Amino acid sequence: MAVPQSQSSARVQTDFLSASDAARLVAHVGVAEVLRLMTAAVEADYGRWQDFDKSARTAAHSASGVIELMPVADAHDYAFKYVNGHPGNPRLGLPTVMAFGALAEVATGMPRFVSELTLTTALRTAATSAMAARRLARAGSRSMALIGNGSQSEFQALAFMALLGVSELRLFDIDPAASQKLMRNLQPLLPQFGASATIAAGVQQAVRGADIVTTATADKTRATVLPERLAEPGMHINAVGGDCPGKTELEPGLLQRAQVFVEYEPQTRIEGELQQMPAGFAVTELWRVVQGLAPGRSSPQQITLFDSVGFALEDYSALRTMHALARRTGLLSQIELVPSLSDPKDLFAMVAQAQTGQVLGLHQRKTA
Repeated sequence: MAVPQSQSSARVQTDFLSASDAARLVAHVGVAEVLRLMTAAVEADYGRWQDFDKSARTAAHSASGVIELMPVADAHDYAFKYVNGHPGNPRLGLPTVMAFGALAEVATGMPRFVSELTLTTALRTAATSAMAARRLARAGSRSMALIGNGSQSEFQALAFMALLGVSELRLFDIDPAASQKLMRNLQPLLPQFGASATIAAGVQQAVRGADIVTTATADKTRATVLPERLAEPGMHINAVGGDCPGKTELEPGLLQRAQVFVEYEPQTRIEGELQQMPAGFAVTELWRVVQGLAPGRSSPQQITLFDSVGFALEDYSALRTMHALARRTGLLSQIELVPSLSDPKDLFAMVAQAQTGQVLGLHQRKTA
């Protein structure tokens, strides 16, 4: 029986985007443009939510953090992300969040694209926040308090300035150095958005009168970053930091006052601010709003809350966006992740050929 030759004569290659090349890509295209493209991709995929095979992510918890696997697939592409959350990592010289992932063909299982997702996760989280806020924040919202000024904060600020027209940022973190870092990174970018930023003395000063409040803190603990008494009528709250069991940022009373929107309810019930609420507490999945099946904000005085924990579909959208941009900008490299076999049933031939090559190389060195 003849061996199929479709892949036999060519090396099987997988596209690869490294962390440094991802940064070069974003710098070349522009952060605001990447955020715009990623927001559009997430929105389009939420618009076909029913096409995807979805599940809550699998998590391995430890005393120091969490490691998660996040899969999703449609009829053509399978995507997954490996991601961690270890709040103590900066003391070790490591990011709190690190991630990588892949896109594979459903028809063959062939991994087409492997990528860093640490930078990409920050971009897709900000893109999803902006996509939600377009439907949930009051029209004309211009001021945002940003509580938690770590690795996510620049991307959240840029997404809301570039995509929603936010022009006044109030920054606060319990670590003053984090706020100073954020201010230093934002200062050169503020003029292009006609925006200003100030560092607040505390949460209350930051959120007073704000149209939008984003909380993005990292500590793996049940915290009250935003108490119920500080929530004002008409606010939109973008709760990003509460993203694993035992980790919250908001007082339960705030959720009771708000109309709450989530990504994938079975996951958010376990990991989000929703874990504080009874099983029957009513929420709306955001895809229903995107598809026009449920209302978003219903009045200027309503408090809206996006309980964002991050969902695999957003990583699928982000991977496809970065893959296309990397191809367009010539920043893709290739790796041999899958063996190239003359006979796809003869895997052992790889070992035999490698062994022959080693023996030949050793002989050549001895006779040189």
